[in-house]
Amino acid sequence: MTKLSLQALNRATLHRQWLIERQDATALDAIEHLVGLQAQSPLAPYVGLWTRLNGFQPAELVTLLEERQAVRGSMMRATIHLMSSRDFLAFRPLIQPRLEREVFQNITYGRHRLEGLDMDAVLRAGIDRMTEGPATAVQLREHLAPLWPDREPAALAHAVRCLLPTIQTPPRGIWGKGGNPAMSTAELWLDSPVDPSPVVDDLVLRYLAAYGPASVADAQTWSGLTHLSEVFDRLDLRQYTDASSGRPLYDLPHITLPDESLEVPTRFLPEYDNLLLSHADRTRWIDTATRQRLTLQEVLTKGSLLHNGQAKALWKLTKPTKTKSVLEIAPFTNLPRKTWQSIESEAHNLLTFTTPTATHEITRIDT
Repeated sequence: MTKLSLQALNRATLHRQWLIERQDATALDAIEHLVGLQAQSPLAPYVGLWTRLNGFQPAELVTLLEERQAVRGSMMRATIHLMSSRDFLAFRPLIQPRLEREVFQNITYGRHRLEGLDMDAVLRAGIDRMTEGPATAVQLREHLAPLWPDREPAALAHAVRCLLPTIQTPPRGIWGKGGNPAMSTAELWLDSPVDPSPVVDDLVLRYLAAYGPASVADAQTWSGLTHLSEVFDRLDLRQYTDASSGRPLYDLPHITLPDESLEVPTRFLPEYDNLLLSHADRTRWIDTATRQRLTLQEVLTKGSLLHNGQAKALWKLTKPTKTKSVLEIAPFTNLPRKTWQSIESEAHNLLTFTTPTATHEITRIDT
């Protein structure tokens, strides 16, 4: 069985993540190829698409959201994802067990707060409110509180948000706009129910196409689902061995892996980019020394910079004035002068995309 080095895994996944060459594809194509982009930071997917696509402009994603071809809702790992509407309808029921764990085991909103509660009645009441129009969390609480006066309104609203296939409606997630998230359901917003008989095999195959080669544990980390071993066992997959750990890895049989010596460009990833969240073993992106210095939360809550396929720095964009943008780059490893020149070049491209009419400044923050 072929052994794959960390370098080989790195190049293989970068290739299918469209991070080696920007693709001539539509934003909708990219969203579906990646099986969604994590989007609890509402504007992060815009950078995630820009770093993967030739000529991407924010208006393209705005149109998808406003025309309801794409949506933002709770999906993998019970986190907000930008999905195509058809993928949300197809795969949202598969994620229901993870969302149920999020509700009933949640320390803040679940456990004893929901014991003995007629949850079906709560969900019907939530649908009644959203039928009147998209509702914020506060509006859901105000609607539910009088119906269950002995319960915590926040716990009731959280259950509605997670247990129903809710969607955060625009203007949330619209470039240049903001506001508190307002929720509707898939059936109300998309005029279609979720798939009554989803196929988990399809979800696993789509995962491998975008994130493989990968282990069962990797797929479970990405999706938040459990017991996927039986799914991998029944699929026709190519098997590899991780040369570092000896663990089995799986991939689609028709995909040829790129040369592991392939040169890769500098890329800026937004906060919570799925590339860094979709494997149980993240050593293909973040070396051991970095993992010992930084918590995963530190790496994910700011943008990450990839150089030679590895996370090398964190970045943050600020606007100290209406006419000025500052990109702060904080390396967590030594960056030679030539490397920094490559980073600066792509940093200017990022600033031109995010704030084209502002003056730009790049600041290096060494610790």
